[in-house]
Amino acid sequence: MPCYPINLQIDGRSCMVVGGGSVAQRKVGALLAAGGMVTVVSPALTKQLASLVEDKSIIHIARSYQQGDVNGFFIVICATDSNAVNKWAAEEGMGAGALVNVTDAPELGNFSVPSQISHGDLLLTISTGGKSPALAKKLREELEERYGPEYGIYLELVAKAREQIKEQLSTVKERESFWRRTLDQEVIILLKEGKIKEAEAKIKNAIGCTRTQS
Repeated sequence: MPCYPINLQIDGRSCMVVGGGSVAQRKVGALLAAGGMVTVVSPALTKQLASLVEDKSIIHIARSYQQGDVNGFFIVICATDSNAVNKWAAEEGMGAGALVNVTDAPELGNFSVPSQISHGDLLLTISTGGKSPALAKKLREELEERYGPEYGIYLELVAKAREQIKEQLSTVKERESFWRRTLDQEVIILLKEGKIKEAEAKIKNAIGCTRTQS
């Protein structure tokens, strides 16, 4: 089924993860990184999840899933080894109006969680619809090698100059052409080498040339 991609702000939102294994651990980490307030329901936890409980980073309900556990949560992620439990929790979660993801059976929920690569404001996502985690991993590794932290730094430099370029170049086509030229030059190579000041100077020089031409 086609999905509508969206980046959701969950800072301060209540999120539940049903399950305490390695898959649940990855889901918890992603939710915490986005600012979610996480509760895990599971009889047992991985060492890393147990550590998060000790640090009071997450809440642990130390038992198997029970009816109504998902009530009041904004996001519910089902990541147990039991298909029956995952389906049960998913149906209850959606019935309660929650956003629900089932890690091994995304068709049972109402949203999917793509693999992500994040460098500052740069966000790349990969999804195989749950059909091939191996392919998703392969594509992620290729993209991580191709698009590194230098692109996040590039966006920071771009943000400083956007308003100036808008004033100098009146059309979207002209502005797009300008930014493509900065990418085609040595800016990204300089950033990859850690030469941020030199890269910023390149962009400023390009802006100066644009001003002269206009």
